[in-house]
Amino acid sequence: MELPVSPSCLRRYGSWWKRLACCFLGVFLLLDSMGHSYVVACPAACACTPTEIVCNKPDDSNPLFPLLEVQDTGSGSTSNNSQQLITDMSRNITSIHIENWRGLHTLNAVVMELYTGLQTLKIVNSGLRIILPRAFAKNLDLRYINLSGNRFTALSWQLFQNLRLAELTLENNPFNCSCEIRWIQLWQARGEAGLENQQLNCTTPESKTIQLAAMNISQCGVPAITVSHSNLTVREGENATLTCNGSGSPLPDVDWIVTGLQSINTHQANLNWRNVHSLNLTLVNVSGEDNGFVLTCIAENVVGMTNTSVLLTVYHAPRIVKLEDPEQRHEHCILFRIKGYPVPTLTWLHNGKKLVETDIVHTDKEYFGDISEGCLLFNKPTHFNNGNYTLIIENSLGVARETVYAHFLKAPFPDPEPPYVTVDYDTSPTTPVSVTDKHEEDTFGVSIAVGLAAFACVLLVVLFIVINKYGRRSKFGMNGPVAVISGEEDSASPLHHINHGITAPSSMDVGPDTVVIGMTRIPVIENPQYFRHGHSYSKGDTCFREIKLNTITLPGHYRPLY
Repeated sequence: MELPVSPSCLRRYGSWWKRLACCFLGVFLLLDSMGHSYVVACPAACACTPTEIVCNKPDDSNPLFPLLEVQDTGSGSTSNNSQQLITDMSRNITSIHIENWRGLHTLNAVVMELYTGLQTLKIVNSGLRIILPRAFAKNLDLRYINLSGNRFTALSWQLFQNLRLAELTLENNPFNCSCEIRWIQLWQARGEAGLENQQLNCTTPESKTIQLAAMNISQCGVPAITVSHSNLTVREGENATLTCNGSGSPLPDVDWIVTGLQSINTHQANLNWRNVHSLNLTLVNVSGEDNGFVLTCIAENVVGMTNTSVLLTVYHAPRIVKLEDPEQRHEHCILFRIKGYPVPTLTWLHNGKKLVETDIVHTDKEYFGDISEGCLLFNKPTHFNNGNYTLIIENSLGVARETVYAHFLKAPFPDPEPPYVTVDYDTSPTTPVSVTDKHEEDTFGVSIAVGLAAFACVLLVVLFIVINKYGRRSKFGMNGPVAVISGEEDSASPLHHINHGITAPSSMDVGPDTVVIGMTRIPVIENPQYFRHGHSYSKGDTCFREIKLNTITLPGHYRPLY
């Protein structure tokens, strides 16, 4: 059979001979790493196994509860290792049986807290009279207690209030019929802890022994309790006061259980009632962390305990507890955790625009009181899903928002950036320019350009008119004041004798309507029929008029002009 061993003992004592001490009780010779030798001994008049101590030999002189002992045989003193060894071995004990120890009168928490693994305690036919308060506070695994045949005249229910007892045996004790054992009568009537099948008696003030079930004690009952609020609803930061009233005989003690409450709280007794113990609980600057906290008031006397609870509801503004970058699970997930009461509504923005949830992008969340936790899920997202995702939560007390950037895929064909674009990394604050101001500047520039263009057009038209009207002074098209006629005969012009390369007289001596032939100035008379301005020879109605020319003879020339 495998012997139960304390895990802490095995961890602390790795050597095989030290593990042996954790497995077997009795008398052992142990050596520690410093060379000390120890004798581990079972208590006198007792027999020990790894999990049980049995002390059934009569002992009328020993007033102490049996304890395991370790002695240092080398120096005569007990080291820290020996004390830890005792503690580890005591935790393995699950059953203690003591019988016929008439000298054992008192049981206290100091010795019982060593046996934290204890499940069965039998102290029978002994001299036990008193069990001090909280003696079993560390023995939470205790299920079977047999205290029959001892010297109890009274016993408190508070010793057993934290235990889940399967059996409590109290027979053959000289109980006094009093209010202090009224709880035993009530337990027996309810059939708790196996008391309904036991023969329990008590002695009346008249020294008469009666059955406990027949005991009739007046002014002895379980306390009654009332509170000012069945549920308390406040806003975060407010103050609140609750009152708990405990009544009964004997007058009960009243207390508020506020372990774990975050809000500042104070207790103050209310002395307005004579036969009622009243206690006020004041909450100062109530914290939203206390939403859903259960405030418990208890009233207890020697007969028993009564309690009642008040649910505390705290309305508080929403708060984003956590918003993480996307991570890939079965689907991509932006994990969030929010808190607020009333439960806030939830909205997502993608790059500043409201996100419309679909089968591809949707929210999955769960509620835990005023805490909501979940994910914004993405099923096979693409580069179109990249961007900023803003979580907005809102209730009647406020709004909270937070943004996280999500990048899933790169764009397959990114637009190339123009080579002339420069980036200004100056981080100094500048005044933003609105779109409206930029549009007005562009409009003003365009107006100026159009105005200049119109002015230029008008100026060109005026110049064209002036040049067309005043630019020529002769119908021969001579721009200068004089033309020189040469002596060539093959010219097609009526004035075909234009001088080429012949030095003409000074232009200062020539009139406005003269030509120079050779060195002679000749007046020119224009033929009004020769040039016809504005006439097009391409028109069908064009006609020619033949004019007979007379022979002109010039002085100094032997040939006439035709």
